[in-house]
Amino acid sequence: MNKKMFFAGVFLLVISVHVYAQKEEEKTGEEKSKRGFKKENLFAGGTVALGFGSGTTLFGVGPFFGYSVNKYLDVALSLNYNYISQRDYYTTAKYRQSIIGPGAFVRIFPVKFLFAQAQYEQNYIQQKVIYGGNIPDAKYRVNAPSLLIGPGFASGREEGTTSFYYISVLFDVIKNINSPYVDNQGRLNPVIRAGVNIGLFQGGNGDEDRYRSRNRF
Repeated sequence: MNKKMFFAGVFLLVISVHVYAQKEEEKTGEEKSKRGFKKENLFAGGTVALGFGSGTTLFGVGPFFGYSVNKYLDVALSLNYNYISQRDYYTTAKYRQSIIGPGAFVRIFPVKFLFAQAQYEQNYIQQKVIYGGNIPDAKYRVNAPSLLIGPGFASGREEGTTSFYYISVLFDVIKNINSPYVDNQGRLNPVIRAGVNIGLFQGGNGDEDRYRSRNRF
């Protein structure tokens, strides 16, 4: 999957979310007069990722920046860095990977404390293979798409704010052979991500606060 397909996927994701949001949220007369971009719906945050599988350990961090479309939907752009260590039990070789993965995600909240997440990443991977013995190490560069899907829990997500803590468990459903979330036998590794979602521009008082509260939940 090349860069053009990646950005096309992000574009389609954002458009789909926007269309869904318009269908889901009923607008009153007062709300219609205030439709459009709202800076208090912007948020930023960061995540920590841990993954464990058969001979595999993953650690990652990643900032993101997004927008809360309505009380059901959040969308964001993300940038992840991951370090993966794997062991091949058949050959005893060791694999060390460093991955940078720009991407985007959408979160759907059926209720305020539970969400489903779909996150696309285009992973650029540098890999080192340590064979041991007298065999020289090998280095490779590859890239692989990933589509991480799974449930999550949001703690502290209340009316009038986009600030909360969260944890999610995701799986790469594309299962590309070079994916950092798939082991050497092609099996999916669960990716546990925990972090904080921080609402931006949420100071204020009076009518603005009351309006925001009505529109959030």
